[in-house]
Amino acid sequence: MHKFFVPENNMDGKIATITGDDVKHIYKVLRLKAGDKININNYKGKEFVAEIRSIDKAAVICNIIEEVNADNESSIKIHLYQALPKASKMELIIQKATELGVISIIPVITKRVVVKNEFGESKKIDRWNKIALEACKQSKRTLIPKVKNTIDFNEFLEEVKEFDLIVVPYENEKNHGIKNMISNIRDRYITNVAIMVGPEGGFEDEEIKRLEEVGAYIVTLGPRILRTETAGFVCSSLIMYELGDIGGEIQ
Repeated sequence: MHKFFVPENNMDGKIATITGDDVKHIYKVLRLKAGDKININNYKGKEFVAEIRSIDKAAVICNIIEEVNADNESSIKIHLYQALPKASKMELIIQKATELGVISIIPVITKRVVVKNEFGESKKIDRWNKIALEACKQSKRTLIPKVKNTIDFNEFLEEVKEFDLIVVPYENEKNHGIKNMISNIRDRYITNVAIMVGPEGGFEDEEIKRLEEVGAYIVTLGPRILRTETAGFVCSSLIMYELGDIGGEIQ
């Protein structure tokens, strides 16, 4: 069934009202009609099966049939700190990180980030959160990851002190990789993980030193140099495979 996110103030007892861009998508793209069943999420992790009662160009009215247990979230909460890339790369990063199960994406200004104010900060954040929402629908996530406001490197260092694990892919690290890191942390209880991905120009030596001082694991992702928009996907996938729910369970 198709999934739609409906704010709680649009849910009244057994009736849910879908408004906005989803309305046109329902009747014009998906061609759903009265009597069709859909999934509804209340933006807070609760999901319901609903039946479309009526459709017009302003709203889709649905009867809520039942609440369902549809938790697709991993027990490992990955927070992706991404040094701001050029052009539209951030949009791809947000989309794919959402599909992989990342719980939040935080843009970071490091020393080699090239900052261009193409349009206002609030407009960028709004657009990025909309991309996360659309990716959430497609991947049938239970919770929508939050794209947060941009922070600088010093703020990042303060935020991550409370994380269970901090992972930093670094192209100049040659020996210590994800496999070694995992073998060293097998006995630790880990829930919240921070991944810090550097910019196109890479980290400066001083930044790596400061990351090590807060307990970050500086790791290689292999012998080939990955782009900044690729490194976060690979690192998130490997951690979700080793500690989370990607790859399924051993039967």
